[in-house]
Amino acid sequence: MITHLVLAAIAIGTLLFLAYRGSNIATATSSLGAITVISAMSTGLGLLTWLFAGIFLLCLLFTIPSLRQRIFSTPILTVVRRLMPPLSETEKEAIDAGNVWWDGELFSGRPDWQQLLSGSKPSVNEEEQAFIDGPVTELCRMVDKWQINHQLNRLPESIVKYVCENGFLGMIIPKRYGGLEFSPVAQSEILLRLSNTGSGVSYLVGVPNSLGPGELLIKYGTDAQKEYYLPRLASGQEIPCFALTGPTAGSDATSIPDTGTVCMGEWQGEEVIGMRLNFSKRYITLTSIATLIGLAFRLKDPDGLIGEVKDYGITCALIPHDTPGLQIGRRHLPIGDVFLNGPMQGDDVFVPLSFIIGGPEMAGKGWRMLVNCLSVGRAVTLPTTAVAVSKRSLLGTSAYASLRRQFGIPIAQFEGIQKPLARIAGLSYIINASRLQTIQSIVEGNKPSVASAILKYHTTEMARQCVIDAMDIHAGKAVVKGPKNYIADMYESIPVAITVEGANILTRNLMIFGQGAIRSHPYVMQEMTLAHAEDSQDVTDKFDTTLAAHMGHSISNFARMLIMGLGLSREAAVTDIQHLLPYYRHFNRLSSLFAVITDVALLNLNAKLKFKEMLSARLGDLLSMLFLGSMVIKQHEESQNPDEEWPVVQWALDHLLYQYQVAFDQLMDNWPNRLVPLALKRLAFPIGRRYAAPKDSLEKSIVKLVTVDSETRQKMTSGLFMEVAANNPLGEVNQVFLESLTLQPIIKKLHQAQKSGDLVIADDTELADAALEAAMITEHEAEQLRRFERHLMAIIHVDDFDESELVRTPYHEQDDLHQITG
Repeated sequence: MITHLVLAAIAIGTLLFLAYRGSNIATATSSLGAITVISAMSTGLGLLTWLFAGIFLLCLLFTIPSLRQRIFSTPILTVVRRLMPPLSETEKEAIDAGNVWWDGELFSGRPDWQQLLSGSKPSVNEEEQAFIDGPVTELCRMVDKWQINHQLNRLPESIVKYVCENGFLGMIIPKRYGGLEFSPVAQSEILLRLSNTGSGVSYLVGVPNSLGPGELLIKYGTDAQKEYYLPRLASGQEIPCFALTGPTAGSDATSIPDTGTVCMGEWQGEEVIGMRLNFSKRYITLTSIATLIGLAFRLKDPDGLIGEVKDYGITCALIPHDTPGLQIGRRHLPIGDVFLNGPMQGDDVFVPLSFIIGGPEMAGKGWRMLVNCLSVGRAVTLPTTAVAVSKRSLLGTSAYASLRRQFGIPIAQFEGIQKPLARIAGLSYIINASRLQTIQSIVEGNKPSVASAILKYHTTEMARQCVIDAMDIHAGKAVVKGPKNYIADMYESIPVAITVEGANILTRNLMIFGQGAIRSHPYVMQEMTLAHAEDSQDVTDKFDTTLAAHMGHSISNFARMLIMGLGLSREAAVTDIQHLLPYYRHFNRLSSLFAVITDVALLNLNAKLKFKEMLSARLGDLLSMLFLGSMVIKQHEESQNPDEEWPVVQWALDHLLYQYQVAFDQLMDNWPNRLVPLALKRLAFPIGRRYAAPKDSLEKSIVKLVTVDSETRQKMTSGLFMEVAANNPLGEVNQVFLESLTLQPIIKKLHQAQKSGDLVIADDTELADAALEAAMITEHEAEQLRRFERHLMAIIHVDDFDESELVRTPYHEQDDLHQITG
């Protein structure tokens, strides 16, 4: 009996080891053959030997392609063709957008960390930094956000003129066309610096440099279009906007009802073939001041004037703002910060075919153009908005919580404050790391479509949590509007980032895993393509090879998941930072688990998974936690002071691992087939759940780190406009915070003297005067304390107004009464 158990253990151990190492089927077959012979020699031709022999023969069968095809691959190909409908052209274009980056490594279950770590550290060059220190900083000085949001309700013409004349609209345009040709990292840093100006200025700069006429022209425009429009866009002579969404087509942008009909018409006195456009658009940023409109519509050619195709599909064109029939100029009033956004309509707008971006040959290719551009732009603008919100929340809240005293101590010392403050710091680190590292991948030539969807959802949701926590900690300071309030506008504006460029609900439930499982999985896209290709022996051969490799991939990840789950793996280190070693192992293990779950979901739910949005969302959460954790690790690897910032990094990694575990549990609890979670739960966590939310002691350490002028706090809040000025209340509160740190020894000494009774302060006496009279401080120190107290009270006080300042339109009570009574 003991011999049988030993042989079984050897066989299982050998197979798991070979699978863990990713050995091929031939090696496994040879090993099984040897084990079968040993079993026959040791125990005879008993049940165990016959079991080994059966497994050996099955493996041998898989090493012979012709037999494998006949018995296995061909029947499966037939089933796949029946169960899995072909992708629509729209789905293909969306999935093909961009390329596979680190998400592909995570789907593999065996991420190559050296590939990630070999990427360069994000940086800006001297020219880009000079622009940030010069025109960008000057623009920050010029903007009075309170005036824009609460008095003007628009952008001053002087601000728009400065932006146009200083090249802000041409950051992505190549220098040969007069643009700045800045890197995506520089674009992001510029938008971050501009965050104190509010959404109005940020969107004025950000939108033309994201998805819009400029990027579409660079990638798809004809030479003539580039030569004419790009210099005008770069110089600010043209202000662009892009009109995609409408009343009935928001997240489902492919359903746009707007049409362009190919027909004959008059253009500049000549009869030409053109397009008659009819459209109604909504939510278009910069529409009220735009001079050049990028327009998406569905092009039709019922009379066959340009070819045999009757319905070309979504097409993009450039329309000058003064084209007859175009109605433009009205505005929406978005929540939060004032920014220029509004509707536009077109009734029988006739333009030549040459207005199509890329010329007539690009007719019907508009959706592909848009999703390709979106895969890059979405990774820059909105994550930068999220970084700005989180950094501003951290800077202001850490300063205010240190300055504001209740019950005789700074509120930062209350544990109820420490938890949300630590959460702001941890989430801020995650947001910034994922932003910088993903944008750097764009610099290096990637178009990370799946990663951009992850960033779009998670960075904006984390930023929303940061500003909620900041609001809670500031309390009364944040709920009263005024020029001194640096929280309220962010709090009100964050839903805009949540909503635009693919609403977050859509992004999480449909895009992250739905696109990733096909695009980023090492085999699924190949299998789907072959399954719906024209039947031939070549297709069958390729499907057989791909399926065999997919099976090996699944078996290997299953073994890795189990072995690492039991703690039996100690993979080679890829880092010199010792405290990161266990986290590399955690993410390796969970990557293998994710790969197994993905294959189980595709096998068990197949085409039905497309409609299981809640399950897809949780599968996307698993991928997202792995991706965000990887970005945090790379960011920390590049840190110049890894030991000091470690508490924040540890919080970020612990939080992400715990959220992975939560998503896994919810996924298993809601899986339609109860046998799957029953098995996976035991195999995925064979020795129990091992991940916990960040500990209270860790959060206290983080608060200590961010409530002093530490290098970590400086780095985590870098990039913001920090000059102390009336239009920058965030700079003011931080300056008073830094002032308090220099006076802390004196203030601490005096507070201790008060507690001990050595210093008694009369009701009408200030602390500085009482301490000076008691000879506890010098006259110079007393003046420092008085000045600090004035600055502190200016921070603590909230704004108040005369009623005449708040009522924008004079009215009479009699008028109101008349309107009510009719």
